[in-house]
Amino acid sequence: MRDFSTDHSALALNTATLGHNVDGHGAGWPVERVIDACAERGFGGIVFWRREIGRRGAEIGARARAAGLAVAGLCRAPFLVGPLALPTRSAIMDDFRASIAMAAELGAPVLTIVAGGVEPGTRGVSESLKRVADRVAEAAPYAATHKVKLALEPLHPVYGGDRSCLVTMRDAVDLCEAIGHANVGVAVDVYHVWWDTTLGVELERAGAGRILGYHLCDWLAETHDVLVDRGMMGEGVADLKAIRAAVEAACYRGLCEVEIFSAANWWKRDPAEVLDACVERFRTVC
Repeated sequence: MRDFSTDHSALALNTATLGHNVDGHGAGWPVERVIDACAERGFGGIVFWRREIGRRGAEIGARARAAGLAVAGLCRAPFLVGPLALPTRSAIMDDFRASIAMAAELGAPVLTIVAGGVEPGTRGVSESLKRVADRVAEAAPYAATHKVKLALEPLHPVYGGDRSCLVTMRDAVDLCEAIGHANVGVAVDVYHVWWDTTLGVELERAGAGRILGYHLCDWLAETHDVLVDRGMMGEGVADLKAIRAAVEAACYRGLCEVEIFSAANWWKRDPAEVLDACVERFRTVC
C-alpha cells in the first residue's frame, strides 16, 4: 500500500464535502476560492459537480490545472432509471450526453454514474439494471470520442428504491462485463461498500484499469440521515485501510477523493477547517 503519512499528493477533494452544492448549506465559497484553498494545502486533485460548472467548464478546468490540481472527475450523470429520473428515455439520454460533453470541456477524465432507483411499474432490480446497461452501452461510444470514462458507482442498499438499483460491486462489475466497452468501469465509495465482505473478490474480478475512482468518508455507527450524515474519515466503523488495501490490490493508483455529505456537522464548519481535517485524517487513518 502507498504510504500517505508523509505525502498527501494523492488526496483529492470532492467539492460536495464543503456543502455549497446543496441549497441552504455550506459557506458558499466560489469555485475559485475552493481551488486556491486546495492548492494551498497540497491537494493533488479536485472533483466538481455539474451545478457549479454551468457554462464555465473550460475556464474552471484551466483554473484548477494552473493551480496544480488534477481535475479528477465530474459528478454526475443523470439518474438513468427510477422515480427520480427525467420522464422520458430521450430526455435522459440527452442529459447523459450533455454531462459527458461537460466533463470533456472541463477536462475531467471520469464521469460518475449513479444509476437511479427501481423503474416505476417494475419490482426488484433486475429489469432496472438491464435498462441501465442498455443506456450506458448507448452512451459509451459517445463518451469515448470525448475521451471520458464512465464510472458506475454502486450505492448502499438503503438507496435501492429511489436512487440506485445498483447496490453491490458484484452487480457493477457484471454490468461492466455486459456492456463490454473499455471506457466503462466502477467507482468505489467507502460509504457504500464498507459492509461488503466480498468487495476484495469483486475488485479483483474487475481487474486493472476498471477501477476509475476511490471515494473516502466514513459510516457513522449512529447515522441519523442516510443521505447527508456521513462521517469524516476515522469517525465511524469503516475499515479504511482494509478497503484501500483491496482497492490497491486491484492495481488502483489514482487519487483518493474525499466526498462527505454532512448537513448537521461538517457542512456547518468553516471550509478551511474541513479541508485541514481532510488532510490530517488522510495522512493518519486512510
